[in-house]
Amino acid sequence: MTDVNETMPPRAESPALTIEFAGELFTVAPGDRFTIGREGDLSIDDNLFLHRHFLSIEQSGDLWWLVNIGSRLSATVTDTDGRVQAQLAPGARLPIVFGVTTVVFSAGPTTYELTVHTPQPAFRDTRPEALGDGESTIGSVPLTLSQKLLIVALAEPVLRREGTGMSELPTSARAAERLGWTLTRFNRKLDNVCDKLDRQGVPGLRGGVTASATNRRVRLVEHAVASRVVTRDDLALLDSPGVADAASADAADRPKDDA
Repeated sequence: MTDVNETMPPRAESPALTIEFAGELFTVAPGDRFTIGREGDLSIDDNLFLHRHFLSIEQSGDLWWLVNIGSRLSATVTDTDGRVQAQLAPGARLPIVFGVTTVVFSAGPTTYELTVHTPQPAFRDTRPEALGDGESTIGSVPLTLSQKLLIVALAEPVLRREGTGMSELPTSARAAERLGWTLTRFNRKLDNVCDKLDRQGVPGLRGGVTASATNRRVRLVEHAVASRVVTRDDLALLDSPGVADAASADAADRPKDDA
């Protein structure tokens, strides 16, 4: 009688992962556990708002998993095209199934981004080619020009990041000055943008006007960057001649809720 174990093919070992942060690459070999935080295998920053050990990447079965081992902070996890997005709350875990997975999280006013690369993703895009009808906007939220300018102004330090892996978000006053707007106008538009995204199910954008003000800006930038609502290419809008006038006209022509 043949031994069953002799006829079973060996289980394929998960390939090594590569983590990219601030221009540096880190390799995680099969069976290893990789920790991320103020301390650990990837020591991100001496930021007291950040857990000493916040995230871990570890293997279980045939899959790699991203695990939130912190107690307070959440991370936004998305595929490279921004079509799939999930919030990784404390204690939660997600399988790493995409070829490139983006992880964005905030600690205090600082936002960080890292990417996880796997050479053998469990998920592959099997959608047919776009039909060219301009309707391939899965999960997108239409924004007016003024709304997009507001998000770009808040996310500018993150989008201009060149190997730092982090940035301090501007205050509303600084972002308003960058756009040449009054603070009142900026805050009104910020309310409109947050209300619009909140209606689409984006968490963390509603609340009071005191302690939650910074958190709301951070969450808006975190969502916009992770889901590719704004990209580095959009930075050109901030210095394009006529964009401010176009945004003013855009606001005048829209209903108040969309201005």
